[in-house]
Amino acid sequence: MRIGELAERAGTTTRTLRYYESRGLLPARRSGNGYRTYDEDDVRLLEQIRTLQDFGFDLEETRPFVECLRSGHPAGDSCPASLDVYRRKLAELDALISELSAVREQVGAQLVRAEAAVPGGPDPQCELTG
Repeated sequence: MRIGELAERAGTTTRTLRYYESRGLLPARRSGNGYRTYDEDDVRLLEQIRTLQDFGFDLEETRPFVECLRSGHPAGDSCPASLDVYRRKLAELDALISELSAVREQVGAQLVRAEAAVPGGPDPQCELTG
């Protein structure tokens, strides 16, 4: 298939496909007349990239998964390098969850202090709503 058909099937743009090609994520095969040509394996590569990006992986983090598929594995996450990326991403997510939990506790404590500062008084009014 040619680049326009691949872009349509993958739900992306030809510009994005050319970018992936320039980054070495998408193979640069050419037909005799110079047109880029792609096959079903390329559709799978793009689906893998899209799924990982939807999960918050940056483009470079998708490389081990793409390389795993290209080497003939049935799934992009069945290689040791892919598993390492999963582990790093989980550690990153755990750190973010910890940070957000700490911020939530601080905001909750601030709310308790603010509510205590108005004992028995009326609820504060928002100028925008009332």
